[in-house]
Amino acid sequence: MTEQARHVPVMLPRIIDLLSPAMTGPDPVFVDCTLGLAGHSAALLQAVPGARLIGIDRDADALALAEQRLAEFAGRTTLVHAAYDELPRALAEAGVSKVQAVLMDLGLSSLQIDRAERGFAYAVDAPLDMRMDTRSEFTAAELLNTADEAELVRILRTYGEEPAARPLARAIVADRQIEPFTTSARLVQLVERVASRPHRNRRPGSGRRGHPAKRTFQALRIEVNGELDSLAAALPAAIDALAAPQGDLPGGRLAVLAYHSLEDRLVKNTFRDGSTVEVPRHLPVPDAQLHPHLRLLTRGAERPDEAETAQNPRAASARLRAVENLWHTEQEAA
Repeated sequence: MTEQARHVPVMLPRIIDLLSPAMTGPDPVFVDCTLGLAGHSAALLQAVPGARLIGIDRDADALALAEQRLAEFAGRTTLVHAAYDELPRALAEAGVSKVQAVLMDLGLSSLQIDRAERGFAYAVDAPLDMRMDTRSEFTAAELLNTADEAELVRILRTYGEEPAARPLARAIVADRQIEPFTTSARLVQLVERVASRPHRNRRPGSGRRGHPAKRTFQALRIEVNGELDSLAAALPAAIDALAAPQGDLPGGRLAVLAYHSLEDRLVKNTFRDGSTVEVPRHLPVPDAQLHPHLRLLTRGAERPDEAETAQNPRAASARLRAVENLWHTEQEAA
């Protein structure tokens, strides 16, 4: 089975429902900030025959496979090798200032998970790489072998929410003095030795245990790729790129799929800030300029249903949020 065939886009019908209404005008443009294997983008190009895609991904392997998948839409696609926080550059190079829809499908792609040599999976022994963009020289192995104990504690605690962060960091520093870390199996063995107590692997309220290495691998991956910093920069850039409402046409829409609480919290807070207004106490009537510039399209975070997670277990942790731009051009200028 090909990688494209194995790839199942998460919450695909809902993504189409949320984004396609914004693409009803002439010559609509949508951006897939995390193109991956292009499952969502191919479906949106099929659903909206007049739409043009700007597909962005930091992974050159993913872009090559996406180009194959999107071959039938070649005249309607522009693919860009970039991280999603480079959205303004990608739009400028494509000669586009405003778009009708933006999609961010965060986290790892199926390609990155399934190719063992990329080092993202803890279930197989592989080089400790974890780079989404192989042009970068900073790998997970370099991080493990050079960061001091305090920095490792910060990374594991902040990005992995790992309760055993301190003993893990201490063990990593001690073990690397004997031999530097190069492969995932040795790291997994260390984590299992240090952080495998049942109470440490149980997610609050879930009653279930996860693999003890899951949090460590998540934390290293986020740090190596600067994922949360990139997301913090990409979200306002994506909102700024959304087209204004025109006549009967709605404003541009942004949909984000997050897969862990750190990503989702950042998305939630950004969308909340844009969809609410704090009115000064001295104003008995709100000023016309003081109104939300975003409208929430989802009530909280939507989750995939049981049928989807049964078919595609990787969708189980997905959280979907979406907003629509309410600001007219004259309000943006003001």
